Amino acid sequence: MQIMTDSPIRFPGLFGDWAFTASSKALDIGNGIYWYGILIALGLVIAIWWCMNQKSKYGITEDDLLDSVLWGIPCAIVGARIYYVLFYLDQFKNSDGSFSFRKAIAIWDGGLAIYGAVIAVVIVGICISRHKGYKLGAMLDLAVMGLLIGQCIGRWGNFMNREAFGAETTLPWRMQLTTVTGQLVEVHPTFLYESLWNLAGLLLIIFVVSKARRFDGENTWFYFLWYGIGRFWVEGLRTDSLYLFNWTIGGQPIRVSQALSLVMVFVSLFMLYYNIKLHPHKPEDLYVNIVAARNAAAAEAAAAPAAESPVQVTPTEDAPVEAVSSETEAPSQEEPSGEAPTEDPS
Repeated sequence: MQIMTDSPIRFPGLFGDWAFTASSKALDIGNGIYWYGILIALGLVIAIWWCMNQKSKYGITEDDLLDSVLWGIPCAIVGARIYYVLFYLDQFKNSDGSFSFRKAIAIWDGGLAIYGAVIAVVIVGICISRHKGYKLGAMLDLAVMGLLIGQCIGRWGNFMNREAFGAETTLPWRMQLTTVTGQLVEVHPTFLYESLWNLAGLLLIIFVVSKARRFDGENTWFYFLWYGIGRFWVEGLRTDSLYLFNWTIGGQPIRVSQALSLVMVFVSLFMLYYNIKLHPHKPEDLYVNIVAARNAAAAEAAAAPAAESPVQVTPTEDAPVEAVSSETEAPSQEEPSGEAPTEDPS
């Protein structure tokens, strides 16, 4: 169903006839500055701030984090767009059937997919970690918290755009929208479901998983597990899903996000089980502990020469120090001549 632009939004089961009527466009400048972009930018700023404050707990330096951000953000946008275009290819063709590059790069018209962004970020992370020499798992453990922050806030951009909603429902928290034909529809607020699910995952990582982190990558695999479960559920409620070409199972089209979610869940479960039960790690294997041990060894090596060097006393005017020869001369004494003393006869 096609929803009217800037349709009034109501939650009749919760707030009666009260309607949210704000425009999806925050500022009418040029093509417009939309709340969707503002909220994504806000989520990005908060995510970077959080990661900057948490980086020392993962052994990550400020330079390494900023390098990852500067490369990761643009690549994530490109990856999200490429993913969307690949699975909605028909929307980006000209009337003669040829591919329209102009339509493909017009991200201001909408069309970004979170899975494409995640894939791009992982690829960039692998490249940068190899170049900079830090553990990829440690950086990703830090980054997934920022990612969840961005997802929590960014989903409210879908609310402002009146998009990413679910099928019709009669639940008390149903969301009421108006279609382009003037029909009122009451649907699942799936943007809210996913935002709250991501918030719960973020809190679990902060207060539970990261507190007893046993290996680099544990936060990351927990994120994939948690997000995969939630996305599989939410995607089943949505009406604007991406589909896996024309493939079907039992006559039903395969939703791309649900297929990927299942893969993520099973892979994450295996990796968590393998690293916790089959191949447990020692605390000193964590990258933050490796960095701490390396820094302690460097500090000890720098202090050793100073401790071994002799202490030199500098003479002062008040207390002059005379140089003493290493070959100290004994006071001269007269040696006996060896002749007996002559007695004076009397």
